[in-house]
Amino acid sequence: MKEQLPAVFHQVPEGYIAFVEELPGASTQGDTLDEARTNLQEAVQLVLESNRALAQESLGSKTVIREHLASIS
Repeated sequence: MKEQLPAVFHQVPEGYIAFVEELPGASTQGDTLDEARTNLQEAVQLVLESNRALAQESLGSKTVIREHLASIS
């Protein structure tokens, strides 16, 4: 089973605020719900890329094992 992270959208007078509760830093906004969705997908991708780069930098030349998690419950 593949776990999916739920997106949360909150309507405000200026449009929508969007975030992923389980992924700190993955938040954005948009004038419309569609724009907020698109922006949130981009924000999630940027957070994941940034976290990956920071982890790789902190590990340096250490030997590590990387593998995909089968599922998260």
